[in-house]
Amino acid sequence: MSKNGRGKLLSAIRQGNRPAMDVRNRLILPTLDVAVTLRPRILLLENVPEMLNTVVSDERGRVWDMIELITDRLGEDYLGKGQVVEFADFGVPQRRQRAITIFTRDPTLKRRLKSTSSLIPPASHGPTGSERLPWITLRDAIGDLPPLDAGSPETAGDQTGFHRVPTLDAMKYWWVRHTPEGAGAFDNQCVSCGFNDNPTHRAGRDKNGVNRTSRETPVYCLKCGALLPRPSMPQPDGKRRLMRGFTSAYRRMRYDQPASTLTRNLSYACSDRKLHPTQHRVLSLEEAMRVHTLDQFDYRWQRADGRRVSDKTIREIIGESIPPAGLAVITRHLAKLLEGMDDPTPAYQHDYGPLFELATPE
Repeated sequence: MSKNGRGKLLSAIRQGNRPAMDVRNRLILPTLDVAVTLRPRILLLENVPEMLNTVVSDERGRVWDMIELITDRLGEDYLGKGQVVEFADFGVPQRRQRAITIFTRDPTLKRRLKSTSSLIPPASHGPTGSERLPWITLRDAIGDLPPLDAGSPETAGDQTGFHRVPTLDAMKYWWVRHTPEGAGAFDNQCVSCGFNDNPTHRAGRDKNGVNRTSRETPVYCLKCGALLPRPSMPQPDGKRRLMRGFTSAYRRMRYDQPASTLTRNLSYACSDRKLHPTQHRVLSLEEAMRVHTLDQFDYRWQRADGRRVSDKTIREIIGESIPPAGLAVITRHLAKLLEGMDDPTPAYQHDYGPLFELATPE
C-alpha cells in the first residue's frame, strides 16, 4: 500500500516504473465475498491509513480504488466510507493511526452517515491545550512498574514474567545510557570533554526525491576527537563509522506523551522510537500490553497444547493489531446508534456493559 494517490500509482504502473499491484491487497476480494454472502448490518475494516489510497485489480484484471471496489461489491444497499483514526484520541496511551472503514445497510446508520459524514465517535482526548481530556500518557500507563535495566541479566527483570527486557551489549548500552528523554542516540554529544556542538543527525531528500540520512554526521568529537556515544560500526582500520539507518532508531519516547506506535520490533532498541523514556532499555512485554490496552480485557496468553507463548508471537500480535480499547469505543458507539441513541455524550463516558451482547443475529 502506498501514500501516493491512485492516479500517480496507475501512471507509474503503465509507464513500467512500478511493478503490478501487490497480490496481498487482493485479500479484499474473498473478504468481500464473505460480506456479500452474510450481508451484515455493519462491515468494519481496519488497515493502515494508506489503504485509502490503494488500488487493486479484480478477477478480470480491472483496476479499482479499494474503497470504490468495496462500494461496488456490496451494492446499493450499503453506504460507507473510510477515515483515518488516531487511537490516542480515544484514550489509548499510544499514538497509532489506522484507516477505519465502515459500511452499513442499516437505515438508521445510513441516515446518520448522510447527515454527519461519519460513523466514528467524536474524539474524547487530545494534546495539552485542546478542549478535550488530555491524552493518556506513557507515565499514566506504566509509571508504577518496577524499574528495569538492560545492562545485565540480573537487572533486566524476572524471566518468568512479562515485565522483563532483553539485555544490551556494552556498546549499545553506552549509546542508550547517554540518550536524553525524547531524543535519539544519533544526536548524543561528547561525554569525554562535554562539548555539545557536534552536528546532529539529519535526513533529507536526494535529487531523486528519496529520503536519505546524512553520511556526514560525525562519530568523533570535533573538539577532543573522542568517540561519541552514537550508533556506529567498526571498520577494518580500527576506526568506526556512523551506523546507517533511520534517525528515529535508538530514540527514546517521552513520558508526558502517549507511546509511539508499537510494532513487531518493539523489543529492539534499533527500531523506531522504542526506548523507554528514562530507563536504559526498551519497553517490557508487560508495558507493551498496557500501552496496547490488553490489560483492560480478559486476555490470556495461552496455547491449546499448553506450551508457552513465545515472545515473538506476542510481539507480532501487538504489532499487527490495533488497541482493543480504542476499537471498543468505536463499536460501542455504533451499537448505541443502532439503538437510536443519538447521544452527544462522548462514547467513552458511557457504561455499555458487555461489548458483544448486541452482536446477535437479526
